[in-house]
Amino acid sequence: MRIIGITGGVGAGKSTVLSYMEKHCGAVICQADKTAHELEEPGEECYSRIVAQFGNSILSADGTIDRKRLGSIVFGDRVSLEKLNAIVHPAVKDRIQMRIREEKGKGTELFVIEAALLIEDHYDEICDELWYIYADEDVRRRRLKETRGYSDERIDGILKSQKSEEEFRTHCHVTVDNSGDMEETCIQIKKALQWEEMKNSGRDETR
Repeated sequence: MRIIGITGGVGAGKSTVLSYMEKHCGAVICQADKTAHELEEPGEECYSRIVAQFGNSILSADGTIDRKRLGSIVFGDRVSLEKLNAIVHPAVKDRIQMRIREEKGKGTELFVIEAALLIEDHYDEICDELWYIYADEDVRRRRLKETRGYSDERIDGILKSQKSEEEFRTHCHVTVDNSGDMEETCIQIKKALQWEEMKNSGRDETR
C-alpha cells in the first residue's frame, strides 16, 4: 500500500485535492483533524484526559467538549496549547497507524493522510512520501475571504503563524501547484502518482 502525506497552508485547496484523489484515484482519505475530533468524543481516548486537564467548564450541556471554549483557553496560552497537543497528537498518530493496518488488511492500494502538522509531527516516519499543496498567496487570500469570510487582519495572523513556502518545499517530495485551473492540478496529481510508480519499478520516465 502506498501512503502519501498531504500538507500545505490554509487556503491552498487541500480539501479539493483530497476529494479528487478519493473520487478519481481510489484513495482512502484520513484527515488528522477529523481523527482528533473523534478521539475527543465522550468515551474516546482523549476525552477524559482533556477534561481532567482543563476542567468541566469546557463541556457543553450534553457533556461533549465545546471546542470554542477549549480554544479560547489554549490559543491564548502557549503552555496550555502544548499540554493539549501532548494529549491529542500522539493519540491521533496511533489511531491513523491503526487505520493503516486495517486498510492494508483490506488490500487498499492508496492511503492519503492530511495533517496541518504533517512535518512537525514527523509523519514522514509512516508515509512513503509527503506532498505540498501550494497556492499563490493572493489566491489563498481570495479563497479565505470568499469561502470563510475572513478579514485581511485575520488572514495576516494565520499566514504569519504557518510554515514558509521554502520550509514546505524542503520537507516534501512533491509540490502540487493548486493556484489556478483544477484541470491543471489534476494533471499534476496524476503525473506525481505515475512518476512514483515508475520510480519504484526501477524505470526512469525521463529516458
